[in-house]
Amino acid sequence: MILYVNGDSHAAAAEAVNNYAFAEDDPAHFFLGRRPHPDNLAVSWARQLSRTLNAALHLDAESASSNDRIMRTTRAWLDERADAVQEVLVIIQWSTWEREEWLHEGTYYQVNASGIDHVPPELSDRYRNFIVNFDWPKKTREAHDQIWAFHQELKESGVPHIFVNGNNDFSKIQNRQDWGTDYVGPYNPDQTYDAVIRAQGIETVAPNSYHFGQDGHSVFHRFMLQYIIDNKYI
Repeated sequence: MILYVNGDSHAAAAEAVNNYAFAEDDPAHFFLGRRPHPDNLAVSWARQLSRTLNAALHLDAESASSNDRIMRTTRAWLDERADAVQEVLVIIQWSTWEREEWLHEGTYYQVNASGIDHVPPELSDRYRNFIVNFDWPKKTREAHDQIWAFHQELKESGVPHIFVNGNNDFSKIQNRQDWGTDYVGPYNPDQTYDAVIRAQGIETVAPNSYHFGQDGHSVFHRFMLQYIIDNKYI
């Protein structure tokens, strides 16, 4: 079995061991670009889960990733294995609803409403308008519809998958869907990645960080393992 995991910095284990989000932040691993730092990857919940399941791990997670990127890269990876999707378990940890992916001159940019993203000068007006006109409830509804469509797409293709929220949830969505067991508490704020770990009394690696250390990743590894067993994904 192949365990395929995608997501943002939580799945990429940013700052789990060191203070790096991207491998390229460390001069010794600059050649790895925006991939997870190897030392952080080694203790990530995804790596721990793959070892427990005795599964090969393919991790496509990237810090600061948008859900647009997560879906694009997941589709690309699955398209290469269209004849063997039954041998794969896909786990996707969703990013925050406001992030978007913009393609410009062959490069993908991950942007959010923080106002601190670096984009080419040609995109500065677009980015300014994005921030000024940002509507959180609208973006939440759009994310819900987008993820539901992706869930249906994976179901129709016969791809076993589990979705889990990172920091945000869909508790304020009124038109809810029946996801079966393929989404861990989509409407429950107590079942996000962040909430599950904090419920065990574990804090982030620093007061100004959203990221957890190895202890937090171990908690989430056990949580996902139990979910997989209870719902017979293996």
